Amino acid sequence: MKIDVGDLLLMHESCMLIASRRSAATTRTHTMKSRRQGAILDIVDREPLHSQEQVRRRLARAGFEATQATISRDIKELGLVKRAGDGAYQRPGVFDNSPAVALHTLAQIAAQFVRHVDRVEQMIVVRTGAGQAQAMALAIDGARLPEVVGTIAGDDTILVISKDRRRASALVKRLEQLAGM
Repeated sequence: MKIDVGDLLLMHESCMLIASRRSAATTRTHTMKSRRQGAILDIVDREPLHSQEQVRRRLARAGFEATQATISRDIKELGLVKRAGDGAYQRPGVFDNSPAVALHTLAQIAAQFVRHVDRVEQMIVVRTGAGQAQAMALAIDGARLPEVVGTIAGDDTILVISKDRRRASALVKRLEQLAGM
């Protein structure tokens, strides 16, 4: 379930007004912080930003002046993480909705992590390095490939279920190509 940032801001501001005994200046500061953090979430949801400096510049274009230290605190408070594939900030546990970014992420991760790919009927077994299967499975799931029904990942092995043999064969070729095999 995705919650609209605007709704969150309204709820936050309402709670602030009802429960707060702070001075008007303190309330304005917190409201500005909420708006700035809401803007950060909007920006990272829409475009890949790889550094705090990029976030700062994009915020400035949106009318928010903030120092690197403030942005660093905001990123920490918002729980933003860097995507494994391209290093861009994102909300934790959220897949990028952009098919192009998801496929790019899959390509980068496959090139780094995939060691071997085998097919048995409509099932594909993908071998990775130790500890890399989870990230690879997330990239496969995030890419929403039409050949994939679902994935199960262990430490260094992923089971990918495809809809049928033909799609499984196509997926093996695609993964091998992405991995440079």
